[in-house]
Amino acid sequence: MKQYSDTELLALAEENQQKARRLVAATRIVELWREAGAEVNLVGSLRTGLLMTHRDVDFHVYTPHPSPLDGIGVMARLAGSGRLAKFRYGDLMDTEERCLEFHAWLRSDDGELWQFDMIHIEKGSHFDGHFERVADRIGELLTPETRLAVLRLKFETPETVSIPGIEYCRAVLDGGVRDYGSFEEYRRRNTGSLLEWMPGK
Repeated sequence: MKQYSDTELLALAEENQQKARRLVAATRIVELWREAGAEVNLVGSLRTGLLMTHRDVDFHVYTPHPSPLDGIGVMARLAGSGRLAKFRYGDLMDTEERCLEFHAWLRSDDGELWQFDMIHIEKGSHFDGHFERVADRIGELLTPETRLAVLRLKFETPETVSIPGIEYCRAVLDGGVRDYGSFEEYRRRNTGSLLEWMPGK
């Protein structure tokens, strides 16, 4: 793997985040959900400015009564645009999460596939707004040094390994982790759910 300086790493992250934002605009994904009557919030690594090389964009979508038909309608419109390669659907309405999951793989203008994770959550349920607050809290706590630490850990993660972005943030902000070996050890020792995690608490 090529060794990147701090400046090069930050530039690469910024380039990929700009690519993500261009694809969000090109797909009109926010507008499509709003036209379906939903409130749409960006969450995850793109919201915190920590998107690195993993091409993944996260949205939480809210309506009082989530219906599969709303999301399927959005998927149909994405398919009509020619950008949708495939999508996956999951129904978690009978769990505490009270949501429907839509995972879509969308093509950018340069042919890259990006995964858009759209979680359609029941308005007023337990996790309404939770991950938005987590993302904003991460943004408040990040320093230039910890931001770079998260980005470098993500960059050094093998492509075959899939790790939720929030795990890097917890390891760096709560665990003081700064290198990949320590990150792997931290993950082995901290295996609990991150659904309720709030940085700095």
